[in-house]
Formats: sequence, C-alpha cells, structure tokens
Amino acid sequence: MLAALVACGSGNSAPPGSAPAASAPLPAVATQFALSVDGVTIAWREYGRGEPVIVLIHGWATDSSIWREQLAPLARQHSVVTLDLGGAGASGTNRQTWSLANFAQDVAAVAAKLPQAHIILVGDGLGGPVALEAAPLIGARVAGIIGTETFRTIGQPALLPSQVDQYLQPFRTDFAAAARQFVTGTLFHAQSDPAVVRGMAQLAAQSAPERGLATLTELNKLDYASILPAVKTPIVVIDSDLGGAVDEARLRKAVPQLRLITLNGDDSFPMLDDSRRFNTTLMQAIDSLAPR
Repeated sequence: MLAALVACGSGNSAPPGSAPAASAPLPAVATQFALSVDGVTIAWREYGRGEPVIVLIHGWATDSSIWREQLAPLARQHSVVTLDLGGAGASGTNRQTWSLANFAQDVAAVAAKLPQAHIILVGDGLGGPVALEAAPLIGARVAGIIGTETFRTIGQPALLPSQVDQYLQPFRTDFAAAARQFVTGTLFHAQSDPAVVRGMAQLAAQSAPERGLATLTELNKLDYASILPAVKTPIVVIDSDLGGAVDEARLRKAVPQLRLITLNGDDSFPMLDDSRRFNTTLMQAIDSLAPR
C-alpha cells in the first residue's frame, strides 16, 4: 500500500444524508490560464459567485474532472474554481521537476488571478499537501484548508528510503498496470460504483509514467513536519474509513487546529459515488471555515 496516498479516517462521523437537490447543469465556462513560477501554463475555470472562493485541487493521477458533482451545489453560494495541476488535464507539461512545491506554485498562480478577499483550499489526496504548501504562498487570504482522503500520515515519521523504493518498484516496472492495480485494489471496495472504479483506474493508467512516478516519489518521501509549521489556518479533514481508522489524536497533536470528519462506509472517491452525502459534509465544512 502507498501510505502517503491512502487516507482513511475516524473521529466525528458524518451520518448518511442528502444534500439539497441538484440544480440544473452549469453553463459552460471558458478555460482560463495562469502562468506558474516555472513557466508551465495552468488551466482553470470559475463557476458561480460569492465569498469565500472555493479552490478545488485534485489528487495524484487525476484532474479537475473529479469535482464535477460538486460544482453546481457549491456555485449556488460561492465562487468555485477548479484547476488542473501541471501535467494534468488542459495544463502544460513542460516542467522539469514534478514536485509538491511546484504544484503549490500552480495553485498560487491561479489564486493571484482571483479578486475575492477570502479563499478556502480543498485538496483531494495529493491535493492536500499541495494545499498546505500553497497556503503560505497565498498568505492571509486563505481562510482554511479542507483535505479529502489525505493527511493520514501526519505525525508519523517519514518513510525510510528503502520503504519508498519498495513501494515504487511495481510502478517502475510497469506504471500503467501498477497504477490500475493500485486504484482498483486499494481505493475502492466491493460496493463502489463500477463505472467510477473503471474511470478512475483508466485515468491513472493514462498518466505519463515519468510524471506519475516522480509525484509518487515526492508523496512517499513527504515529511509533514517540514511544511506544517508554516500553516496557521484551520484545517478540516473529510475521510472515509476505508482500510481502517486513522489516529485522530496523533493528527491533532501535530496540528491542533485540525478537525476530522469520517464518512463511514465510503471509498476514496466519495465526491463521485456518494456525492450527495459528500456535498452536504463539504458544504458544512466550508461554512465552518468561512469568515463571518
């Protein structure tokens, strides 16, 4: 198992429920572009209007399309921004170093284009640590960070090089096959929507091996202790209980301003195959962080 990617949870449990009924499909919006610090073009789109602006950051081997079920509900009350990190979706691929720091610069470049006074960063998987690194770059405008299926290893020692090497060896041998196996065998359960499973496995398998492997290496070498001291904003974590419970006490010891919410029975993509429940929880988390 790739420990840095798999995020499960315990703590406060979100009961099954329903979000407000889905609104009519959003009108198409133009793709806009920002230039990241290393010259990579970052594609982003904005929906709705309102404060604070919600910036949705996708995870490893995915793109901004994972947030499609959240756009209409969130856009009724907020400006909502999706972006493709460098190398994903419609963004550029001319990057020399596929690092979390550079992905954070992608988010900061988009944030610099936004006029709103307050920003809430929402990061899925890899997008969680990216949000942590982006927050100090953006500064006081960041009102809070929401992590989904992420931050599980906060408070644990960084992995040894030998452990990282062991985790990554299958990806070096056959990236597409290993990515597909990881997604289908680790991030879902028997009750998951088969269409979602197939779609996410295909998206991961299509990732460029060089970029995908470099990013996995970054994730599995990540030491949260090196980035958390610069993060002063409150953090809400929304995790499933897939794979077992996370140690909430350990997370809160490392990050006192962190609050954990568990979606019991969900898999690692509740935004897609349990979207009504996820949207309710996400909107409650946003409301708890929004400046009054």
